[in-house]
Amino acid sequence: MSSYNYSTRKIKEKAFLFIVAFLTFTMFIPLFHIFLTVFIRGFPVLAENGTKFITGTFQDGGIGPAILGTLMLVVLASLLGLPVALLVGIYAYEYPRSSIGKITKALLQIMLEFPTILVGIFVMQILVVPMGSYSALAGALALAIIMMPYIAVYTTEALRQIPFTYREAAFGMGLTRIKVVFRILIPMAKRGILTGVLIGIAKVAGETAPLLFTAGGAYQTYYQGITKPVGAIPLLIYQLIQSPSNEYHEIAWGASLVLLMIFLALFIPVRLSLKEVKL
Repeated sequence: MSSYNYSTRKIKEKAFLFIVAFLTFTMFIPLFHIFLTVFIRGFPVLAENGTKFITGTFQDGGIGPAILGTLMLVVLASLLGLPVALLVGIYAYEYPRSSIGKITKALLQIMLEFPTILVGIFVMQILVVPMGSYSALAGALALAIIMMPYIAVYTTEALRQIPFTYREAAFGMGLTRIKVVFRILIPMAKRGILTGVLIGIAKVAGETAPLLFTAGGAYQTYYQGITKPVGAIPLLIYQLIQSPSNEYHEIAWGASLVLLMIFLALFIPVRLSLKEVKL
């Protein structure tokens, strides 16, 4: 009887592991399908046009201004949003039971699910309308607002994973709260924090809706300053697929592959180069 029960448990265990493995594989099928489809449809466009597609303006059949515009928007958004997000995440960790801390955590959760198109409308009203034109600054501000909650939440959660004993030991050595946070806790939580930064960057790098109301799009000329309209790859893709032209659709597939390559080039090396801190 015991042998029968043992065999039954082994069968159930193997069946459970098989189901889990199958569901895990199924979960990644859409991701693999996206990668494969973008590569199959986009690679011939890049191979046919070569560097002209990467460096040329739209008039010349290239997406150079859109690539540079995306990079500039991400950099500007990071400069605007990263310092604020880190400080907000640290505050939410340091004062979780204070009134402001509780409100901050609640607002961060709301901002994570907030429709990004509404962020674009908000920035349009406070910046684009007063300035009288679209601009890289308006686009970067919209993307910074979208980026900040991801970085702040990951910062808070990364700091929470550090055992409290390290904090107590640092205080026992006479360090101030600021030194404990920035010299002890932040370096130990850098893997989790940088993960949040990468997710935030990946999120805004592919955003389209807020840029419709802020960036404007400029594909015949390269980046001309933060007060001028700027192009972006996601925005260009959106505009191209609205056209019935097959040529425009091919350019959109090539731009999609470039956007995917930029994301992988940023995410994978940085993520793999981080050494996990053993606690």
